[in-house]
Amino acid sequence: MEWLKEPSYFFRLSDYQDRLLELYDRHPEFLGPHGARNEIISFVKQGLRNLSISRTSFKWGIPVPGDEQHVMYVWFDALANYLSALGYPDTNAQRMAFWPASLHLVGKDIARFHAIYWPAFLMAAGIELPEKIFANGWWTIEGQKMSKSLGNVVDPRELVAEFGLDAVRFFVLREVPFGGDSDLSRKALITRNNVELANDLGNLAQRTLSLVARNCGGILPERGTLTEEDQKLLAQVSVLPQLLGAQFERCALTDALEDVWKVIRACNAYIDHQAPWALRKTDVERMADVLRVLLDALRGIATMLQPFMPDSMARMLDQLGVAQDERIFAALEVPLPGGRQLPAPQGIFPRYVEPEPS
Repeated sequence: MEWLKEPSYFFRLSDYQDRLLELYDRHPEFLGPHGARNEIISFVKQGLRNLSISRTSFKWGIPVPGDEQHVMYVWFDALANYLSALGYPDTNAQRMAFWPASLHLVGKDIARFHAIYWPAFLMAAGIELPEKIFANGWWTIEGQKMSKSLGNVVDPRELVAEFGLDAVRFFVLREVPFGGDSDLSRKALITRNNVELANDLGNLAQRTLSLVARNCGGILPERGTLTEEDQKLLAQVSVLPQLLGAQFERCALTDALEDVWKVIRACNAYIDHQAPWALRKTDVERMADVLRVLLDALRGIATMLQPFMPDSMARMLDQLGVAQDERIFAALEVPLPGGRQLPAPQGIFPRYVEPEPS
């Protein structure tokens, strides 16, 4: 180690210790998840020292205005990009309407810069703070930290080429609570794809749409008289926008997916119990009612899953006969009119089969 000494400008970070602790206390939603919040608060309580924000021992960097012998400390410059990208200091710039940011989503290794330095800089400048900072975790591979030396770094483009973009996106948000450290296991990815996507959701949609194609001429049935069991299932679907809205506010994306999957599992139990393939022989009208309930439930599920799997859910909504302007959460309050011709059903989530070793 070589000790160096150089002139530097300092930011009086110590002046903001109490204000930061008050911020964390009065706005517990400001920083998440819980573990990162506790770590930051503990660090600030230990006492904050003034922060060097310029360097003179090298020349690369942004010159300090008025004293170009100094260049800006990289984080002091980098964090300001959130504002300069919006047009600041021109507070009338059109893009300044996007400030304050509703969410800074950052890696947990840079949470301290975003949750301590950044709010203090903004307080000093009299600028409104972002509404929320969420520190996401790291990905390991088969229990080991990814590193170039181990040669176990995963290229996400290769995963997407093999499994599909939506399947990979679903896995990384579904497997481990969002915000925690996550292990990328090939076996777990295949299991999620085959069990939850191909079987739970894909097979449910394929069975329902195939029954409509064969027994209803591919026509969306009118809504009929609802039984207590019908109403119970549709009630579970109707509360999904409210449930997911609350989960999105907490950045609890894994929990949001579990809320949707509870309804998917309920739909699978419903179709098995109602057995519309058997009703075709005994009560055609009731068969149509059951299929309409399932189609309405699938519409709600596919609408809710659009943020997670936009391409796959667009194809599912196409097959359900849902127009583009009917794919927002609010549109779910209005049932689709019966009589629409549905396209021929096609599988959306194929089962993954490991290739034979060559």
